[in-house]
Amino acid sequence: MTTTLQSVADIERNWYVVDADGQTLGRLATRIATVLRGKHKPTFAPHMDVGDFVVVVNAEKVVLTGRKLDQKNYYHYTGYSGGLRSRTARQVLTGPHPERALQAAVKGMLPKNRLARQVITKLKIYAGNEHPHVAQQPQPFPAHV
Repeated sequence: MTTTLQSVADIERNWYVVDADGQTLGRLATRIATVLRGKHKPTFAPHMDVGDFVVVVNAEKVVLTGRKLDQKNYYHYTGYSGGLRSRTARQVLTGPHPERALQAAVKGMLPKNRLARQVITKLKIYAGNEHPHVAQQPQPFPAHV
């Protein structure tokens, strides 16, 4: 048996749009990470970026279950001594950048290497209902992933 690999020129990239309104943060993030890596395609290769683009709208309306809104913390280090800053999930979702909660969840589900840093650039997250990627004609998010 021979194994065939796709070349970079043969990779077909689709655009998907997903509405995060009322969806659970972690469950949505796993589906997005799967599509970004390309694991839903039969041509998946772990060493290549064969995934698709994902546009997320209404990221501020994502739901966390249980008491995670007050117990889950997001950390940011400023680079100075004593500069570790902590914010709860409620503060992040009601703050000026609510899309960072979903971005952190998806980024944590990707491998920690150069390929993941390349893959995360295909994720476009917007807090509101509008997005500037209409020209790419994004399709609805696949339900089977």
